[in-house]
Amino acid sequence: MAFLTACANIIPPCTAKTSPPSSEFRNTKWELVRWNLAPNARGEIRARQVPQGDNSNPIQITFDANGERVSGSSGCNRFTARITEDARGFTLDQLTSTKMACTAQRMELENDFLYELADYRTIVRNGDQLLIIGADREVLSFMQKSYSPK
Repeated sequence: MAFLTACANIIPPCTAKTSPPSSEFRNTKWELVRWNLAPNARGEIRARQVPQGDNSNPIQITFDANGERVSGSSGCNRFTARITEDARGFTLDQLTSTKMACTAQRMELENDFLYELADYRTIVRNGDQLLIIGADREVLSFMQKSYSPK
């Protein structure tokens, strides 16, 4: 029963593709549109405020054409990571980031995002929606953006 309840709290529905191979993400760009915090003691899901849109330094992830790397903006700084295929689809490792100074609030958001990206447990894709579900049960929800490789 707990599994069914957990699925009901995740949008898209449980029929979405879990742990897809990285090849499905080649040449795609994604923007963070919602960040659900882990449920509290009463089971309530709370959302964390995230920057969105071109003028607010959104958090974005771009998958390269070769299926070997991701890069993007963590809100203030740029990051990159290597993609490695494994039993859960793929993992990201060798995560590195620039170190520009930002406001304390932005740095906290950025550090938390990079932690979630480095330590996620599940990736779910449903068309133009991507969910990254952390070990701490936080859910990062991304929408696909148009992307023109350089």
